[in-house]
Amino acid sequence: MKMIPVTKPFLPPKAEYDKYLEGIWERNWLTNNGPLVGELESSLKEYLGLPYLSYLGNGTVALQLAIKALELKGEIITTPFSYVATTSSIVWEGCKPVFVDIDPDTFNIDPTKIEASITPKTSAILATHCFGNPCEVEVIDAIAQKHNLKVIYDAAHCFGTLYKGQTIFNWGDISTTSFHATKLFHTIEGGAIFAKDEELNKKIAWMRNFGHHGPEKFYGVGINGKNSEVHAAMGLVNLKHIEGILAARKRQSYFYDSYLDSTSIRKPKVSESTGFNYAYYPVVFNSSEEMMKVKAALEEQEIYPRRYFHPSLSSLNYVENIPTPISDEVASKILCLPIYHDLSESDQQRVCGIILKQLDS
Repeated sequence: MKMIPVTKPFLPPKAEYDKYLEGIWERNWLTNNGPLVGELESSLKEYLGLPYLSYLGNGTVALQLAIKALELKGEIITTPFSYVATTSSIVWEGCKPVFVDIDPDTFNIDPTKIEASITPKTSAILATHCFGNPCEVEVIDAIAQKHNLKVIYDAAHCFGTLYKGQTIFNWGDISTTSFHATKLFHTIEGGAIFAKDEELNKKIAWMRNFGHHGPEKFYGVGINGKNSEVHAAMGLVNLKHIEGILAARKRQSYFYDSYLDSTSIRKPKVSESTGFNYAYYPVVFNSSEEMMKVKAALEEQEIYPRRYFHPSLSSLNYVENIPTPISDEVASKILCLPIYHDLSESDQQRVCGIILKQLDS
């Protein structure tokens, strides 16, 4: 019986990667902002149509640097429905997460509930574009301007997502993303931070490198947020394949739709203004019992979906447990189905057949 995981990393032809490794061996330059890191940053800026980008060690350090670079203090309004790094980064940087419940249709933070949670201690909004589905960015930015707040978007799922024809990374004071191996575009480990302001971008550049301004001068406190030539090489190769990767995800998502759209399970609602990247395939069942029944049946056949994101982050033991009933409900009933570059239609048929059988029983 063939095992089907929830995801697998895309791996390019090994010969393409080996060519970059040969150059690394010849130069004997492995890290500390080497030429491939610079080339990857330039290539990504060109592909995304953005003026500034800092390539980092991972997406979590991108969030931490965003909070630090904006000099945030006090309370940060955020979503309870995301990966734990969204919340843990706030706590790690000495701020307090204040949870605002999610929209039941999009699974993103509900902007109509944000203002009620703003206090004199609020310094920012940190919202996640969940599963690559853009938040109501214009509404959130308007709220932030009204109350003089900063906005960070956790766009870890969003490579390839467009909003009104532009990359979603173009929104907020800062956007961050992840290039982890499980992501649609990856550099094995990695991440990036996008700041529209030139001075803020310069600040981030020295903060990710211990505060260095030249070999013997320091601008201020920094950390080691850099990434290596070996990781950048994987990104450069994978970027050459990105259109095929995006097309495969879209094709696989439509295949699932053809089997599951007629059932009672539902997916997050995506705005018509969005050019979606189809990075994940989340489905919400009618009850947690139904979801667990399907999950067990799939796992019995060595198919491993995942409960992204369970539990709600508002239930973590190191935060104030603010009630978030919609997030709690969605988290109790959601599964992300397998989706990755070489997932075959026959494998998808196998997944769907088990789900349909359980829904009919």
